[in-house]
Amino acid sequence: MDSHRHAVTSADGTEIGLLTAGDGPPLLLVHGGMGCIESWQPLWDPLTSRWQVTAMDRRGRGSSGDAQPYDLSQEFEDVTAVAASLGQPDMFGHSYGAVAALGAVAQGAPVRRLALYEPPGPQTVPSQWRERMLPMITAGQPGRAMFSFLTEIIGLSAEEVAALRDAPRDYDVMPIVSATMPRESEALGLVDLAGLAARVEIPVLLLLGSASPAWAQEIIHDLDDALAHATLAVLDGQGHDAISQAPLLLMDQIAGFFS
Repeated sequence: MDSHRHAVTSADGTEIGLLTAGDGPPLLLVHGGMGCIESWQPLWDPLTSRWQVTAMDRRGRGSSGDAQPYDLSQEFEDVTAVAASLGQPDMFGHSYGAVAALGAVAQGAPVRRLALYEPPGPQTVPSQWRERMLPMITAGQPGRAMFSFLTEIIGLSAEEVAALRDAPRDYDVMPIVSATMPRESEALGLVDLAGLAARVEIPVLLLLGSASPAWAQEIIHDLDDALAHATLAVLDGQGHDAISQAPLLLMDQIAGFFS
């Protein structure tokens, strides 16, 4: 990912690392729970050929700092600070990053249009799963926790998880899982996505995989009802990770909405 690295400072003083490349209208990318800037690799060249793309490392990973105690509102402030530094970008958030993006826009982040790919909510992280996952992290077994999340929550098969594990990767996901999965799963158990959506007035593209888990379908349809200006697009045959599995299909939807 040949680009320019820089940073902005969030409201609580935490430094948020950024990567920018390309020419054209500004586009901000906000990655999901087990990701970082490098998660956008499959989409980077197609996106930077049409936009000036800025990807941010969410707090607690990569080139960004962190602060304790953690609160989801800090993520909203992080995204707001980055968006303000870019003027009035379009924005695309995936998974937990879509929650952060939605919350930022709900509190007034200067964003022109917003695309959300399956933001998770309370139904994504049932208490029974959290009660089994947290001891794995405490015991220093983030791999087990990640396997549990990918199979039980995201709906991947063991074979698909193995393929993800063996795929070339520019970053180590295990420290991210250890540092952020417990706190982010707790935050998701309390988030009111429909309440945030009711405060959003800009156009929003809702992206849903036709093969995604039931929680994703429920949340997307609830958001479709709550948003003032929503467009729903279904990614045929895809689940929660079309960024790596079908980047060109996803690119088509993004390009059509942001053009």
